[in-house]
Amino acid sequence: MTVSRAVTKPLDFKRTGVSRYNQLATLFRRRIEAGQWAVGAQIPTVDDLAVECGVARATIRQALDLLEADQLIERYRARGTFVRKRPTEDLWCEVGTDWSGLLRPNYSATIEILRDEPDRVFHPFDGQIGELAPTYREVRRRHWRHGQPFLLADLHIDESLRDRISQHDLESKTALRLISEVPGVEIADARQTLTVGTADVETAEALTISLDAPVAFVHRQAVDQRGVLVLSAKGLYRGDVVRFDVKLK
Repeated sequence: MTVSRAVTKPLDFKRTGVSRYNQLATLFRRRIEAGQWAVGAQIPTVDDLAVECGVARATIRQALDLLEADQLIERYRARGTFVRKRPTEDLWCEVGTDWSGLLRPNYSATIEILRDEPDRVFHPFDGQIGELAPTYREVRRRHWRHGQPFLLADLHIDESLRDRISQHDLESKTALRLISEVPGVEIADARQTLTVGTADVETAEALTISLDAPVAFVHRQAVDQRGVLVLSAKGLYRGDVVRFDVKLK
């Protein structure tokens, strides 16, 4: 069985810090994941792929070298290249989409405090819920698991709650769990917004991913019993390790 060869115009590669062969390796992995290149099937030749993608044959070979290193393909002299297996899903970071899921602790993750600034004025923003507090504690955190950073988060916490939040809590609890367990605070309203985008230079460096790699942007807000916005947490998750499960019924 040979994979069909569609006639397409050459790819328009983005001008980023990511090499062309790495971009191609990502494209080819997705073809295997989607079943476009089925397990056991022969993939197009280096010459065909070079024409399709508008790159040199050497660039195609470099991309295929990466797939071979991951044991996704096998090359046979005089026979061609065949798909060996599909990529193994490694989405180990599950993000809750309901209240109980968002409060569930993640004991295998560690949190690094990158910045902790007091008495910051937080200006109104689109989609804001509740009334703003006079000032906020601004905290930037980086979450790690398996020695790999997967989340960069900016927290704005009502400054009046500072004395009720321990350093240990700040370094161990997820944002909504942190605020929901502050003594005397009752969460009256909470929202979560998810969008998908690509990493900018700062995010790519902080999460050790390539420029323009996919990221999930999550904004969480919590309002207390007074109607005050006690937490605004903006997080950027690596797109290659995160999964959002939504219960529909």
